[in-house]
Amino acid sequence: MSVSIRFLPDDVTVDAEVGEPLLQVADRAGVSIPTGCLMGSCHACEVELDNGETVRSCISSIPPGQDCITVNLFFDPTW
Repeated sequence: MSVSIRFLPDDVTVDAEVGEPLLQVADRAGVSIPTGCLMGSCHACEVELDNGETVRSCISSIPPGQDCITVNLFFDPTW
């Protein structure tokens, strides 16, 4: 099942498959999400979903049951 993923603030939209890693989807869309440890411990890759949930994109995948997801990127100048 395909899910439309919209990345803000750049307003880039790409289709993704349920279960596809969020960091991989962002990379495929040309959207840069800062990373650190790639294990979820450092929180460098945190993003906020449209439902207000904050997830670490390096350990999160596209969830089932939604047609569209908006991802709000945070930028921490220390990373």
